[in-house]
Amino acid sequence: MVKELIKLAGKAVGKAKSILFFDPKLLYKEQRNLINQPFFFDGTNGKGVLLVHGWSSTAYEVRRLGKYLNENGYTVYGLMLSGHGTVPKDLENVTAQDWIDDVERGYGKLKETCQQVYVAGTSIGASIALILAEKEKEMAGIILMATPYRLRLERIGVAFVKLSLFFSPKQYRTKFYPPTFGASDSVTRLISYQQYPTASVLEVFKLVQRARKNLASISQPCLLLQSTHDHMVSRESMEKIFEKISSKIKKKIYIQKAYHTFIPDIKNEHVFQDILNFLEEN
Repeated sequence: MVKELIKLAGKAVGKAKSILFFDPKLLYKEQRNLINQPFFFDGTNGKGVLLVHGWSSTAYEVRRLGKYLNENGYTVYGLMLSGHGTVPKDLENVTAQDWIDDVERGYGKLKETCQQVYVAGTSIGASIALILAEKEKEMAGIILMATPYRLRLERIGVAFVKLSLFFSPKQYRTKFYPPTFGASDSVTRLISYQQYPTASVLEVFKLVQRARKNLASISQPCLLLQSTHDHMVSRESMEKIFEKISSKIKKKIYIQKAYHTFIPDIKNEHVFQDILNFLEEN
């Protein structure tokens, strides 16, 4: 039924805008076989966008955004970070450097066929985009969504995790979701690991700390987006990053009343248009 509705709506409103008209949860029900798969959509305008999902999630997190950008001419690659999309145990021995290497390879893949390549990430995916941008000065632009300058209670969190691992190196924990904005039944929750090895959290902290060290070296055009009610990222994160990067072209947008990784469940789809506008202008 959903397939038929999608086809009809696509004909009625035109291909370029069709993806915006569907409830993300309905799409998820139809596309469950895709939740742990990377995706690659060939475009027509010679420009590529690398999409990087967040920790414990999958490429499906950014698939709808990728489809929208592809409908507007962009070649889009949504990669899968190491240890993701399988079982939580696969995260146990994955390091922050492994994730950085994943994104660097993905960037190289797009560079083979695209004249310009942008990198867009959500949460730690955005942190990795910043790290890559330090090295790849020819990157056409960066889109940072829910990017942590610091995680909430970061210092306490690092100390707690290290102490926990000292007593129990192989322990696992269960995720907590705030009782707001539909987080408890969100697409993000449906596609993500609900238990995770505590050791992997240390790798997340390493990424966040590394990403903020050399922000002054970032000069590419940059679009920053963050929810006004992000429960994971410190409130001042977007402002701090915005102030510290050296980009002459930079813009920040607050997303109202949304979950931390807002892209898969987003209700205010104008954000997709904001991202497209940034790409078209830069």
